[in-house]
Amino acid sequence: MEWNEQQGTQVTGRNSLQYKWVIFIVLAVQYLFGYFHRVCPAVVAPELMKSFDISGMALGVLASAYFYPYAAMQIPAGILSDAWGAKKTAIMCALIAGIGSVLFGLSHTLGFAIFSRILVGLGVSAMFVTSLKIFGNWFKPTEFARVSALYIAAGGVGWLTAATPLAIFSQYFDWRWAFIGLGIITLLLTSLMRFTVSDRPDEIDPGTVVDTGKVQGNSMVKIGRDLQMVMKEKYFWPLAAWMFFVGAGSFGFVSLWAGPYLMDVYRFSKPAVGNILSMFPLAMVFAGPFLGYVSDKVLVSRKKVIVATSIVYVACWLMMLFCHDSLPLCLLYLFFFFLGAMGTGVLPIGYAATKELFTGEVAGISIGAVNLFPFLGGVVAQPLIGFILDKGGKIGTHYPSSAYYSVILMYVFISILNLIAVFLTKETLRKQ
Repeated sequence: MEWNEQQGTQVTGRNSLQYKWVIFIVLAVQYLFGYFHRVCPAVVAPELMKSFDISGMALGVLASAYFYPYAAMQIPAGILSDAWGAKKTAIMCALIAGIGSVLFGLSHTLGFAIFSRILVGLGVSAMFVTSLKIFGNWFKPTEFARVSALYIAAGGVGWLTAATPLAIFSQYFDWRWAFIGLGIITLLLTSLMRFTVSDRPDEIDPGTVVDTGKVQGNSMVKIGRDLQMVMKEKYFWPLAAWMFFVGAGSFGFVSLWAGPYLMDVYRFSKPAVGNILSMFPLAMVFAGPFLGYVSDKVLVSRKKVIVATSIVYVACWLMMLFCHDSLPLCLLYLFFFFLGAMGTGVLPIGYAATKELFTGEVAGISIGAVNLFPFLGGVVAQPLIGFILDKGGKIGTHYPSSAYYSVILMYVFISILNLIAVFLTKETLRKQ
């Protein structure tokens, strides 16, 4: 027997305990490749600038074209998940992502490339929200932080796949084939989701008993009321601000500009850059589940974990500010590791806190609403960094160290704002 406290769903059935992990694995693998979609432009950034003959700011616009629809779709994805069904929403959007990736690989103009990345961002936008909605139906509330952390860890594996292997691949083959192949894999995984994933345990287990109590209709009036409930919660906004600033670092800097920074300032080769950047997703893989366990079982607290990691996050950027062009190789590895752990690795705690602020009836909308903000951070940061670098001017084909110093100074300021936001959050987890 399982008891879903958040949604008031009592589930009995022998298959429920086992099949939920089948669903988790299928969704996690799709999310793994979704992360590949997100971060691979950082690895092939020089090739993209050369292929389309564009400036740093234009590259930022191209890369952020993914994040605009991704951010814009978070609340609609939550609404669709609640009203239409998480599985249907996920399948429809995954099809769009696969087609968009193939088109991006075939693009030869900047305009068509931007359009293709918009399709990819639109398609991938629903993966996270719909998956967390499904997990909320299948897993107990006390498992949610750990399960979502494992899910994000799968994304970290995808990031690893988009680092060193892609860097080596792009040295010998046209970068376009990577995106075409990724699109085909995404479409194949979408067909697998069709036959394996279910929204609720009672859809696959005839012996399951579900008692949800009174079911409210999914009218537009109800949807509007639910969204208004989320937006009126004062403790929602510090979490949203925290995620915005974390996203500005993860998706703004690491997902695009960290590679050029290491090549321009330190003159590392592309495979060496891939190795260093792999520390970021590696930290996500290990830190996410670890921090989820600490939050659920050790500290029994969301806020304490978020505050502690935010303090370390500030320290990381301060270290980079003072030694931005002279860090030893070992410290560069540690910088990106801790950036991944204290930034993206801790995000599942924020999603768990958001879920605990609201009732199960608005679970999809609330997670979608808060998940909007990390990607808004990426939307703002990627072209802004390109603008700052362009203002610093190029020396040949490289941006100077002084230009990157201005970028890092901006991130010190962002990390401090991030820390202020988390002190304003509410503790949502209570000891049982």
